[in-house]
Amino acid sequence: MISDKLMDELSGEIERTLKAMAKAKTPEEKLTYSMTVKNLCQSMGVFLQAAADYMEYADGNDEDFERPF
Repeated sequence: MISDKLMDELSGEIERTLKAMAKAKTPEEKLTYSMTVKNLCQSMGVFLQAAADYMEYADGNDEDFERPF
């Protein structure tokens, strides 16, 4: 599923950025990495919230999702 791949890629990018931040020497570099991590985490939060909203909707409206079997 495309959302699984997206979440995996976001997680990987967050991890890579955190590792790079650990190696940063100057406060400016650390700030840049910190802001990048914050933005990536917020992006991930948007997708997680959308998934939660969908699951909440789907749970309350099972009759809209009839299964053919």
